[in-house]
Amino acid sequence: MTNDIRVPDDLWEGDTVGVITAWLVSDGAEVAQGDLVAEVMVEKAQYEIEAPLSGKLTIAKEEDEVVEKGSVIATLES
Repeated sequence: MTNDIRVPDDLWEGDTVGVITAWLVSDGAEVAQGDLVAEVMVEKAQYEIEAPLSGKLTIAKEEDEVVEKGSVIATLES
C-alpha cells in the first residue's frame, strides 16, 4: 500500500510557500513512523516533517523545490 507524505496544512500560518531545504533520509530508505524525513523553510523559519507511517520512502520533490501546504513531497510503500 502507498501513502503520501504531505506538507501539513497547519505547518505555518498564511498562504506563503516553502522550500525543501534538506532530506534527512535517502530515497529508498526504510523509515519508521515519527522519523524526521525532511526540513522545509518558510520565511527564515525551519519546519520538520515526520513520516506518518513506517515504510520505504520515495522522494517526489527535490531539495530547493518550492512547496505549498498540502503538497505531496514523498510517498511511503508499506
